[in-house]
Amino acid sequence: MGFPQYRDRPDRATIGLSGSGGIAEPHYTKALEMRRLLALGLSVFTLLACSAAVPDNAPQDFEEVEATTILDAPSVNAEGLAAETQVLVKRGKYMVELLGCGTCHTNGALEGDPDIDNFLGGSDVGIAYMSPLDNRYPGVVFAPNLTPDVETGIGAWSDKELSMAIRQGEGRHSKRPGLVMPWPGYAKLSDEDTAAITAYLRSLEPVRHKVPDTVDPGQRTRESFVYFGFYRTK
Repeated sequence: MGFPQYRDRPDRATIGLSGSGGIAEPHYTKALEMRRLLALGLSVFTLLACSAAVPDNAPQDFEEVEATTILDAPSVNAEGLAAETQVLVKRGKYMVELLGCGTCHTNGALEGDPDIDNFLGGSDVGIAYMSPLDNRYPGVVFAPNLTPDVETGIGAWSDKELSMAIRQGEGRHSKRPGLVMPWPGYAKLSDEDTAAITAYLRSLEPVRHKVPDTVDPGQRTRESFVYFGFYRTK
């Protein structure tokens, strides 16, 4: 049984509770609850907002909307690859699906409308790393392009840099852990698993897509964004 999602009434921001609902399409499926918890870092609450201010009565004034989807990782053409690499790529496809990478890193997926043709090409829908219910203009990050495009993706990254990003949330040029990436849940992945994920990512078709820059707290963004967190009674 999934959690209901809610949208604020017209002319307000959008808010929702993530769950396993939604309509299954040929290219993507509804998430199993365990996969959703892994992919969204044990997240329950989702806020979608365009540049509008946060509603004064959040979260009371909202209506139900469809749940966020989890994407199936597409198969890749492994012809010409060494047998060992083919095994890694197959394992990596499984790991990318299990960890729910497509949800954050595929454009539109966070709003339930994934651009499957550009799987893992980075998201123009941001993720707030502080509560928009407490902060009028929260800080927002955008999940990066994970395809092997050299200029906008991971094409110039080394295997070691990708392993550090997966298991420690570190950027290529920064030791600061990712603000919203659920890397603590991936920290104990084996070397074999991270090598498999890397092999799969490198086997994807490159997507030329630069995601929006990070938005600092106090700055207003015109991009849509989502928020994950927990609520409890007072």
